[in-house]
Amino acid sequence: MRVFAGSESIEGGTRGCILTVGNFDGLHLGHRALIEAVTARARETGRLAALYTFDPHPSRVLHPDSAVPQLMTWNQVERAFAEVGIEQLIREPFTKALSTCGADEFLEDVIAKRVAPEEIFVGRDFHFGKGRSGSGGSLAERAPSLGIRVEIISQVCVDGRDVSSSRIREVLAAGGVEEAARCLGRPYTIEGEVVLGDQRGRTLGFPTANLDTPNEVIPARGVYATSVEIPSRGDTWYAVTNIGTRPTFEPGRVLTEAHLLDFEGELYGETLVLGFHRRIRDEKKFSGPDQLREQIAHDASLAREIFGAEPR
Repeated sequence: MRVFAGSESIEGGTRGCILTVGNFDGLHLGHRALIEAVTARARETGRLAALYTFDPHPSRVLHPDSAVPQLMTWNQVERAFAEVGIEQLIREPFTKALSTCGADEFLEDVIAKRVAPEEIFVGRDFHFGKGRSGSGGSLAERAPSLGIRVEIISQVCVDGRDVSSSRIREVLAAGGVEEAARCLGRPYTIEGEVVLGDQRGRTLGFPTANLDTPNEVIPARGVYATSVEIPSRGDTWYAVTNIGTRPTFEPGRVLTEAHLLDFEGELYGETLVLGFHRRIRDEKKFSGPDQLREQIAHDASLAREIFGAEPR
């Protein structure tokens, strides 16, 4: 996948592409339906599949005190785009100056002149330009005069409701990782480096990997059945992951700690990718280490049942 650092750096490299435009945080089923339409059309016409997006998210610039937390880091986003078949990625720096660009100006000067697509695919709720004044409807009216065909893709629904990034953030804040997975088409994932903790899990007989993650959206406090990918080793393990302050001991900051079932060895410094499959229980304070140890063993047994996993 070729990445352009802004539309001014394209110099004709995307001319005639099949394009989609927007913020694709989470890359949920709605986003995937849109991208699948783009890549299918690109194969059909022999064109390149391209995606135009902003970095940072506009809310970071326009409303820094109430910016929307992102479901994916940029590294996750870029890898995901490549995996779903995007061949050209325009990563437009979003600035206050760009935010003042009207819908017609943005369409004519940025999209038509710089990116120069053959066709544009957008979602039903697509908006663009200053104050979100442009819509899919106005795009469909104006773009053909600039030589660009427009197609609007229908909204995707799950459980009778529209799929959206805001919906996924809401359900994750409540611990609803299963609903989030249905909206995403895959488990919600976070990633990060394993750092040294206080090794309390090891003393209980359940060593944990303490994850330092750059992800901004973490599921609600509680215990989860997760999968854990270790990219450097090329393998995946099942795990019980606790998100919380460890109230049985001296509570502190919220930690993400994964106990990999049957894993032996050290993980310090490794990057892990955690996929959240099911919530097992809420965070709870226990009477002491023995009761906690018994509960962790029960949690691990439930995780095995969830994954249908036998001890390795």
